[in-house]
Amino acid sequence: MERIAQPRINAIGTAVPRSDVHGVYAGWARQQLADPREQALFERMLARGGIEHRWSVLADGDATLAEGSFYRRNASPGTAERMRRYAQAAPDLALQAIAELPGLDGVTHLIVASCTGFMAPGLDQVIARRLGLPGNVERLSIGFMGCYAGITLLRTAAQVVRAVPQAKVLAVAVELSTLHLQESDSLEALLAMGQFADGAAAALVSAEGAGLALGQAISATLDDSADLITWTVTDTGFAMHLSGEVPGRLAEAFAAADLRASLHLGDPPPAMAVHPGGKSILDAVERGLDLPHEALAASRHVLANCGNMSSVSVIFVLKEMFANHPSDGIALAFGPGLAMEGLRFGWVNGDA
Repeated sequence: MERIAQPRINAIGTAVPRSDVHGVYAGWARQQLADPREQALFERMLARGGIEHRWSVLADGDATLAEGSFYRRNASPGTAERMRRYAQAAPDLALQAIAELPGLDGVTHLIVASCTGFMAPGLDQVIARRLGLPGNVERLSIGFMGCYAGITLLRTAAQVVRAVPQAKVLAVAVELSTLHLQESDSLEALLAMGQFADGAAAALVSAEGAGLALGQAISATLDDSADLITWTVTDTGFAMHLSGEVPGRLAEAFAAADLRASLHLGDPPPAMAVHPGGKSILDAVERGLDLPHEALAASRHVLANCGNMSSVSVIFVLKEMFANHPSDGIALAFGPGLAMEGLRFGWVNGDA
């Protein structure tokens, strides 16, 4: 009997831009709150958010978020200008992540995930051309799914390998979230925007060699939750709505017996690669699943050093775990819906 191909991540590359804008964002956001008490509350809550650095493709004068920069009071850039910046910067950042991979010889498929920009020719085609990939490489774009698209990206790559065992898939996620800041006098909105950042990740997925095997897919959508996370195209970019109810709803969902049973956590629990959507999100997952605090150490480290990079983030977390060769793990990410996507993973050697 022919053995079923076991897809695995052979290598992961990551990249962030050079401008750290977490500090300058605080000043830009604070000036939009007229009430000094709200300003003080904003500063306290931002400081408690578990983020030390957030990186942006907005550089030099743009990264100051001050008068005369890309963002300035009462002069928000239009969606066309934001998409122009995306088309300029997204391929470069993706290629930085891809450059960390050991080699692209034999790549048969290219899959690209992004929810922060649109362009045509597509980002997948631009990346393929700049890499010099053959014209017959099969390409696929995954768009506008939000933070859980990183899981969808890896799951799709695994499905390709199962269907075509000789395939070598280059899977790329790139997000430029900082192109979509919106002026607002809402404390909740400004705190939500204060978590997002830019980044890119790339992975090689095949049925050969050592790596993180990609196993069972996990999907769930919470009832009556469609308005909790939204990502809306407007005349001034894409507007994020992230309700303060999300952590509580996630904690309740994970505490429910049916969802916990579907995860098959065991004791001790498997390695947990949880999308770092924010400190409160990680705390909710930890609380809902009764995890020890150290279980989400990799996710907290990515959050602290990079912020929430949307679909890219969970791949950063998997890279943190890669060198430890975890025998059993679960990757989880959350996004609009309110929906969760996940994958089981575990280390396999080259002969597996």
